[in-house]
Amino acid sequence: MRPLDSNGPRRLLAMAGVGRVLDALAVAGEETRLVGGCVRDALLGRPSDDIDLATTLTPEAVIARAAAASLRSIPTGIEHGTVTLLVGVQTFEVTTLREDVETDGRHAVVRFGRDFARDAERRDFTINALSVDVTGTVQDTTGGIADLAAGRVRFIGDARTRIREDALRILRFFRFQARYGLGPPDPEGLAACIAARAALDGLSRERVRAELLKLVMAPGSIAAVTTLSETGLLGRLIGGLGDLRRFARVAQAPTDAAGRLAALAVFSEDDAERLAGRLRLSKAELVRLATYARALVAAKTLETIDESRLRGLAALHGAPNLELAFTALGGGSRPTLTAEAGDLLGRMARGEVAAPVFPLTGADLVAHGIPPGREIGRRLGRARALWLEAGCPEGIEARETLLVRALS
Repeated sequence: MRPLDSNGPRRLLAMAGVGRVLDALAVAGEETRLVGGCVRDALLGRPSDDIDLATTLTPEAVIARAAAASLRSIPTGIEHGTVTLLVGVQTFEVTTLREDVETDGRHAVVRFGRDFARDAERRDFTINALSVDVTGTVQDTTGGIADLAAGRVRFIGDARTRIREDALRILRFFRFQARYGLGPPDPEGLAACIAARAALDGLSRERVRAELLKLVMAPGSIAAVTTLSETGLLGRLIGGLGDLRRFARVAQAPTDAAGRLAALAVFSEDDAERLAGRLRLSKAELVRLATYARALVAAKTLETIDESRLRGLAALHGAPNLELAFTALGGGSRPTLTAEAGDLLGRMARGEVAAPVFPLTGADLVAHGIPPGREIGRRLGRARALWLEAGCPEGIEARETLLVRALS
């Protein structure tokens, strides 16, 4: 069990901008509450970047009331009842209470309602169905407070029904378990996710990418990814096997989401390309995976790496990617870093020491009479190989020596 912060909801109401929005939407006979993740996080004593509200007001009435209070409104999802209100640079999503009419596992047809309890029932997990009224009282109709204290991620109602409404909830179950769960996953929820595994194939790649990258960054990601692997769900998501030991090593170090994904699922550049297509990764994420793959392959071909060899590897692959590869491989695996090389890599990765940069360019050769074209590339490639072999020497003398070799 974990203690909950009873003062959190009142602090939430006192946040800048919240009062202005609630005052703007205050209408006799209507009600507006703070809902969802911001309430959950307030009870945990954690800050929340996203403030969502639910209201009995129609979207048109929300827009009208905002205008009367000199608040800007944006109809971001007005067909589903959502209007974004701006207080300075802060954004607040206000959604009219809804009831599901029809769902197909990816999209829902809804109608507006006036019942907060019924609106809560259409949400995914009990810990996400909490609300706070204008007095600071937490409203809980699904048992979310008890589940939050117990660290239990539980579907509202029948887990299979919730997943049929939106198959992305399979991934969200594991992500929320990794972030808020204490102990093993809820058995009913886990069984429902496994039974509905085929539904993952119908999800958009963009939605899977977003959830997976959030999941691998969660505090309990190692246990959650292990369960995904043991149940066969991980292979369905990434299209192959994952290396749980490498992922565990990297997940315990300061690493970005793309780096954790790389440690889990990338063994070669082909894997990086495949994952980029399968998950619709950004160009920057693909570069991160591909450079990690090259650094990994290069490192595994060596037995021992001293400072000179490390400088060459850092020049080729970048210190952050090299550090990620060594972390994934583990201290007891080949290759072995000398103490001096390990210290240098750490300083490079922290930005205390710059990685070596090849000191010649094509312009240098053109300035000395070599005509532009393939010959420039050939000469630079030869000089670069010599530079790397020599341990990436720096300084004017080293540059002049390289230039002479490139021109000869």
